[in-house]
Amino acid sequence: MHYAYWLPRAIVGLLCAAAAAVAFAQEAPDAMVKRVSQDVMATIRSDPRLQAGDPQRIREVIETKLLPNFDFERITALAMGRNWRQATPAQQKELIEQFRALLVRTYSGALTQYKDQTISFKALRAEAAATEVTVRTEVVRQGQSPVPIDYGMIKTAGGWKVYDVIVGGISLVTNYRDEFNEQIRSGGVDGLIKALQEKNKGAVAK
Repeated sequence: MHYAYWLPRAIVGLLCAAAAAVAFAQEAPDAMVKRVSQDVMATIRSDPRLQAGDPQRIREVIETKLLPNFDFERITALAMGRNWRQATPAQQKELIEQFRALLVRTYSGALTQYKDQTISFKALRAEAAATEVTVRTEVVRQGQSPVPIDYGMIKTAGGWKVYDVIVGGISLVTNYRDEFNEQIRSGGVDGLIKALQEKNKGAVAK
């Protein structure tokens, strides 16, 4: 099975755990994950528009509560690997925008499926002065094995940001890197941009 099929659904927990308001910029990364994940899960469970699959409301939640605290430049650069340096500044900007749109599109189709899940939070193991940490959790599903989710986070001037997530040993960045490399080999950086643009024009991913 291709990881791209199940990975977006599995890592929606990342989105539910990653966002924080600017007022909480100095909050510890594990505390941020716990607070925000619980807040977003409560919103999913209580909002009839979300439960009904209202695409406008789903996008609003993703855009306002989740995405502001992703480091999309770092995520895109890591997913591109060495190919990132081959891209012009204009291409890099477009890649960031298209990758962001891809995640919005993907998670719009998966967000409400997690209303019946719970998240178990692990103790953070990191030095007090660390600027990069891994926050570990598990998504607990009734009648199924828990899904381990690790968040790679970096401390920036604007607070902690998510730059990678590993679900059951599979990295979001690595998963997309394989896909991006294949596109670049066949059509160059512009070919990847075109492929992302075409994908983002399609229907919401299921």
